[in-house]
Amino acid sequence: MKFLHAADIHLDSPLAGLQARAEAPAEELRHCTRQAFAAMVDLAIAEDVAFVVIAGDLYDGDWKDFSTGLFFAAQMQRLGRPCFLLRGNHDAQSLITRRLKRPANVHEFRTGRPETVVLRDLGVALHGQSFSERTVAEDLAAAYPDPLPGLLNIGVLHTSADDPGEHATYAPCTPERLRAKGYDYWALGHIHQRRELHRGQPWIVFPGNLQGRHAKETGPKGCTLVTVEHGAIARVEHRSVDVLRWAALEVDVTGAGETALLDRISEAVRAALVAAEDRPLLARLTLTGETPLHAALPDRAEELLAHCAQCGIEAGGRIWIEKLRLDTTAPPRLDADALAPLRAAFLAAVDDRAVADALRAELEALRARLPAPVRPEADIPADPVGLARLADEAWDAVAAALAAESRA
Repeated sequence: MKFLHAADIHLDSPLAGLQARAEAPAEELRHCTRQAFAAMVDLAIAEDVAFVVIAGDLYDGDWKDFSTGLFFAAQMQRLGRPCFLLRGNHDAQSLITRRLKRPANVHEFRTGRPETVVLRDLGVALHGQSFSERTVAEDLAAAYPDPLPGLLNIGVLHTSADDPGEHATYAPCTPERLRAKGYDYWALGHIHQRRELHRGQPWIVFPGNLQGRHAKETGPKGCTLVTVEHGAIARVEHRSVDVLRWAALEVDVTGAGETALLDRISEAVRAALVAAEDRPLLARLTLTGETPLHAALPDRAEELLAHCAQCGIEAGGRIWIEKLRLDTTAPPRLDADALAPLRAAFLAAVDDRAVADALRAELEALRARLPAPVRPEADIPADPVGLARLADEAWDAVAAALAAESRA
């Protein structure tokens, strides 16, 4: 037997950061949460799961119109097997004012106290409680019932657990409390990054959301496929169903000139497209490091975005940059005072007879390698004064090159 565990679908919620860009894929952005949900239903059918669990936030607040609910109903009709749903902080009972008749194969866990649903033919008991209000400060898991003997017990819970991160705190609990309950599997929701709080008996899993919706929700997104053998959890596997993939591209351009800058960006884009598994890629590009191109980069933003798009085309994929962040710095500037000790050492070296003789010998060797017609023009000073003048000219060339590099 198999079942599918999903959460945080946020049907019809908009993707942030790209709608205003003319080149952004408007239709894909508008419908990507629906497409991801449809892909989840495809997966459930292909894997012939016995049932689906949605651990909260199917919706993203009240529907703008009835099309959101109708889409869900159509997908449940296509699913053709039970779906167990609870409400989380985004789709709490108090937040959804529009109503449609619930599809016959969907069971919604009640609010107010935990509820247990027993599937005798499958040997499964599911325990869950929906949010009645958006804000739930108490530990709901504390009141969940004891496991039913002889059955595979699954706890369904929308919770922040003990997460100290960016997610708001709802129905907080600890992995230790969940383990102590004695269930076989905890199907959690609310945290959008996939996490396994405990592996084995019991499995405690946040599947993450089905579709990344902004630049902080990077990497593969999807649901969890659970295989049960002989009444016990045998395998727990992530399955990606996202249709657009978010990525954070951080490119170190330390020391990069023009060619190296573009080459490093190209390499990052190609690697991200491979990791996206043939999905269109939405990315935030950050350039870091010390580069002589630092001062010119702000005026080149559109060019760099176009370069990324071109790299995507050449790699056979598609990429849109949500934002370009410039965290570069300029190399330290070299002024005349800073170069003075180096210049003095450079010129003083030719006053040393041994150095001067070695230099003349090296210049003669270089002169001998020139074609015969131009050899007379390569005059090598034989006296110290002429050699010093040549050294002075050489220093001017070195100083000009250093100044040019500093200004770039």
